Amino acid sequence: MKTLQRLIPNLYRDSVSLMQLSEEIQSIEGITQASAIMASENNISLLLESGLLESSIEPHPNDLLIVVSGENSKLVEKAMETAEELLMERKDVVDSEAIQTTPLRSIQMSLEKDWEANLALISSPGTYAAAEALKAMSLGLHVLMFSDNVSYEDEVMLKKYSEKHDLLFMGPDCGTAIINGLPLGFANVVKQGNIGVVAAAGTGLQQVTSLIDRKGGGISQAIGTGGHDLSAKVGGITMRQGIRALAADSKTDVIVLISKPPSPSVMEIVLEEAEKAGKPVVINFIGADPEVISGNNLLGVPTLEAAAAAAVNLALGEKYETPRHDDSSDLKGLAENLVAGFIPGQAFIRGLFSGGTFCFEAMHLLGKNIGPVYSNIPINPDWMLKDVWNSYRHTAIDLGDDLFTQGRPHPMIDFRLRNERILQEAADPEVAVILLDIVLGYGSNMDPASEIIPAINKAHTLAKNSGRHLVFIASVCGTESDPQNLHQQEYSLREAGVTLTESNAQAAFLAADVINNIKG
Repeated sequence: MKTLQRLIPNLYRDSVSLMQLSEEIQSIEGITQASAIMASENNISLLLESGLLESSIEPHPNDLLIVVSGENSKLVEKAMETAEELLMERKDVVDSEAIQTTPLRSIQMSLEKDWEANLALISSPGTYAAAEALKAMSLGLHVLMFSDNVSYEDEVMLKKYSEKHDLLFMGPDCGTAIINGLPLGFANVVKQGNIGVVAAAGTGLQQVTSLIDRKGGGISQAIGTGGHDLSAKVGGITMRQGIRALAADSKTDVIVLISKPPSPSVMEIVLEEAEKAGKPVVINFIGADPEVISGNNLLGVPTLEAAAAAAVNLALGEKYETPRHDDSSDLKGLAENLVAGFIPGQAFIRGLFSGGTFCFEAMHLLGKNIGPVYSNIPINPDWMLKDVWNSYRHTAIDLGDDLFTQGRPHPMIDFRLRNERILQEAADPEVAVILLDIVLGYGSNMDPASEIIPAINKAHTLAKNSGRHLVFIASVCGTESDPQNLHQQEYSLREAGVTLTESNAQAAFLAADVINNIKG
């Protein structure tokens, strides 16, 4: 195996271009890994963790770093040459006789061209993102910041500025929102209606808005806050601002709040703000006790699915009571049927998730039913995987974590890494269940079923040849209006032998029931 690295000085390309380049180089026969990144300290650290870099190099944030690994020196050198050629290509050849327009080089120039615009979406490197966001807000624009690697200090500064100037700042690392019916980032196509959502969890927001649509409801606004908003350092500024905005919105009758458990002090002030809303507020702080966050106009619920169901009921003026999983005879009966065919030694679940919120929710639900679940993002520090590239007992992996996405497209776009991990787990004689999420909507892979089914088929064959039975359980997050065709995706997955449930929570409950049935 040969690895080659090259630093190209004073060359910048955006993250999407670099992910596309990395994917193109890695697809070359004989190349095992390829990564094109800006040579920042954080990016170099991630390459070291992934094993693509053997030793550290001095950071050069303004330079572009290419690292290629392959079967031999000749292949790697040729791939590196190809990468450099692709980087230097000019694909925007202009006809000399055509009318040429000046490229838009700033937010101000863009606003002068389209003066009615009132929101800026920022996806520049984290080093520059805060400055661009401040420029946008100084011009009176609301901001959705897709960029990550922004310091807490900058995040607090930007959010205080937005609050003072009556602007909405969503982010950093905000991947999903639906504003005035327009999906932004990774978002699904949902009906408009009278339910407003504020979420510090991207795929959590997607799950709840999609299920609201599938249950007959609609969305007024869906506001993303970024994952750090409810930390003690930030103080829930955007979530509290979002609650006030939805409380004042005449088109919103019910509000839904979604997050991992906030800092205790922040949870207190967020709940106080929610009580002031004067409207029903459904709350799913994943892993938090629903009874602790219920009272007056507040309804705490245990799962993302329950949040969607409660919101739809309340929006129709109906009472909602959270169903107990223990009462779900359908899931328990299905689990009993799935157990047939396992052999002694098969006892563990391996969850391979593209959505971090789905992974987090599944770990909480599994942990209550089958015990410790090891992970790269564990809910208990004692359950941190020693080696994230190899599972241990019950394991759930967030494949969207920075360590796995460095130099690769997000797993909701590119299925290669998850497909490789599926085959790795299928080869483990202790594995009984592989648990998956499939996420549809804008930004996601346009045909995820066709990407993952070949790996599922190979996994079934691998297990069968070893005399074992393997169960795949999954949920599809999406709506009938999404561009991927929800019905066709679900049909194809079922034909491939995947057991589908209506939600991520149901998939986790079913997986746990299967394991408990094995134990007898």
